[in-house]
Amino acid sequence: MDRTKQREVQFAESESRLRGLLVLGLGGDSVAYHGFLKALSTHLRAYFRKRLIQRMDEVEDLVQEVLIAVHNQRHTYQKDQPLTAWVHAIARYKFIDRLRSRSSREGMTDPLDDELELFAHTDSDAADAKRDVGKLLATLPEKQRLPIVHVKLEGLSVVETAKLTGMSESAIKTGVHRGMKALAAKIRGTV
Repeated sequence: MDRTKQREVQFAESESRLRGLLVLGLGGDSVAYHGFLKALSTHLRAYFRKRLIQRMDEVEDLVQEVLIAVHNQRHTYQKDQPLTAWVHAIARYKFIDRLRSRSSREGMTDPLDDELELFAHTDSDAADAKRDVGKLLATLPEKQRLPIVHVKLEGLSVVETAKLTGMSESAIKTGVHRGMKALAAKIRGTV
C-alpha cells in the first residue's frame, strides 16, 4: 500500500472512531466522551506542533482552548457531517485568534491581519464555517467541487470517489489539487 493510500485509510479510521465516540458521548456515554476528548487532544497536539515550531510552549494552551470550545459547541455538531471539518474549523479559529492576540501583544504587524478579519466574528461557530465553505465550493466547477466534497470533507478515498462520481482516479486527484488551489486563491482574494 502506498503512503497516500495508507494516510487515507488512517484518516478514515480515525474519523470513524472519533465520530463514533463523540456520538456515543452526545448520547450520554461519559466514558466514550472522555475517550473522544483524550484521542482528540492527541490529534490537536500534532496539528499545533507542526504550526508552532518556534512556540512549543503555546501548543498545550491551544489544545486546551480547542477542547473547551469543542465541549461548549458540541451541540452544534451534526452527526451526518464529517467530524474532521467541524473540529478543524474550531482549531483553525483558535489558532488564528492566538496569532492575532500575540501580534497585538508583541506590537507586531501580521501581513495576514486583513484576511483574518473574515474569521474575527465567529470564534468557534462551525455552522458559519460550513456555510462559508459551501459558498466557496459552489463557485468551483463540478469536476473540482465533487472531488473536494467527497475526498476532503466526507473522507472518502480517491477510489471510492471515482466510483461514486464516474470520474477517473487521476481526474479525482487533479480535481482536488486544482480545486484546493482555486479555493486558496479565492480566500486570498487573488481571483
